[in-house]
Amino acid sequence: MLSQASAYAISALGYVSSRRGQPTLIKAAAEACRAPAAYLAKIVNLLSHENLVHTQRGAGGGVSLARPADKMSLYEVCEALDDDILKPRCMLGNVPCTDDRDCPAHDVCRKAQVALVRFLKRTTVADIARFEARWSKAAKNGKGSGET
Repeated sequence: MLSQASAYAISALGYVSSRRGQPTLIKAAAEACRAPAAYLAKIVNLLSHENLVHTQRGAGGGVSLARPADKMSLYEVCEALDDDILKPRCMLGNVPCTDDRDCPAHDVCRKAQVALVRFLKRTTVADIARFEARWSKAAKNGKGSGET
């Protein structure tokens, strides 16, 4: 499971992407993704240091993506936030669980980790923005299921 920081970051970046280049206030992004604004501000600061977003203070300022949303993978976001989801883990709690010292669940966990990393690398912030747009539209229409 993604860390809370990565989940908030991905949701907020999806929202920022939907604003089509317009700088977005952290408060607005926090409200849109139901994140505490102060916590999201810290996350955005980390993302800024990793060159995933640009920030600008003052009138007309806010957060914008540093490059197109379809060129920014979820893997990069998780990597920038040092998310534990990217670190191989032993399902049985054995430390370390490696190819040389493999527990009974090692093959299953390794395959799951490979599939997860593949998903994070191929899924982009643009994909999240499209999902959020569909969900938001359905919620406004009273459907709530995300299907339009």
